[in-house]
Amino acid sequence: MNDIQTSLIDYRIPSENVPETISESLDSDERKLLIDKVRELLIKENGTVVAHYYTDPDLQQLADETGGYVSDSLDMARFGNESHASTLVVCGVRFMGETAKILNPEKRILMPDLEANCSLDIGCPPDQFSAFCDQHPDHTVVVYANTSAAVKARADWMVTSGSAVDVIRHLHANGEKIIWAPDMYLGDYVQKQTGADMVLWQGSCIVHEEFKGKELLEMKQQHPDAKVLVHPESPASVIQYADVVGSTTAVIKAAKEMDALKFIVATDRGIFYKMRQAAPEKIFIEAPTAGKSATCKSCAHCPWMAMNSLRKLADVLENGKNEIHVDMDTIERAQIPIKRLLAFSKIQNQAIYGNNDA
Repeated sequence: MNDIQTSLIDYRIPSENVPETISESLDSDERKLLIDKVRELLIKENGTVVAHYYTDPDLQQLADETGGYVSDSLDMARFGNESHASTLVVCGVRFMGETAKILNPEKRILMPDLEANCSLDIGCPPDQFSAFCDQHPDHTVVVYANTSAAVKARADWMVTSGSAVDVIRHLHANGEKIIWAPDMYLGDYVQKQTGADMVLWQGSCIVHEEFKGKELLEMKQQHPDAKVLVHPESPASVIQYADVVGSTTAVIKAAKEMDALKFIVATDRGIFYKMRQAAPEKIFIEAPTAGKSATCKSCAHCPWMAMNSLRKLADVLENGKNEIHVDMDTIERAQIPIKRLLAFSKIQNQAIYGNNDA
């Protein structure tokens, strides 16, 4: 097996730079008024809501009930491309809005909060990443979907967590050396699965990095009948105890199809809304993080995802603000690695959409 090389700089986000996780507080009357307002505005603006699995259940439910969509980022963008709506409201984080714009350049892309970002995206600055790539000119550049439009535009391939192993295995079989960015834990998992020669960018997801192997083992011992579902952005110490390692869509599917009645889940707890829809009779337990409220920062929920709210959704539709703009040159260059993935998946007869990233 080839050795893993890493970038010399640690691009993980310091805890002091992570915003507090704030949940919207609404009584039943406020919630109903906002939902009714959003429904009216979606009709008026010829809009549709696409929401990520990690957003608030109110937003996921609203997307489902108004003809929108709940999924992963690439699948959200695909739905937007097939939708007749001229306005897409992306409830998620900024790179998801940019991906929607890349695949739907003719449409208006709005977001409830443009400050809703992602530690993987923040931790992969385009200029520094481009310079890093220039240091390894003989390497194929593969980036995860959780990156900015500018980083995608610098890449040869974009992958999702559901497609990464197959793509890297294909490139390795062709003798290619790989630059991988930005998630070092997912990169480590992929390298172990494929044996590829990979240089890893040192970034991480603040949510998945907080899951802890020792504490997970103790929880398994407390719940011996539970199966463990883990997203591959988690550390190797966590992945080693998984019964299933997979994308958000893959772990929802596993929860539905496996015969266990109890699951310990190592990914953002926002996914429990769809898990409970898929398997209402089953029990889902949050995997342990770095500690309780005093010591963990995200506590199994992305603070940037939490910036999406019903109030902000109604406001952005009413005022038309928070539009995502990506220049056409970047769009055209970023489409290349994305379309390369889609072409590969077609040849391999794989379902990339709905088998996606975080």
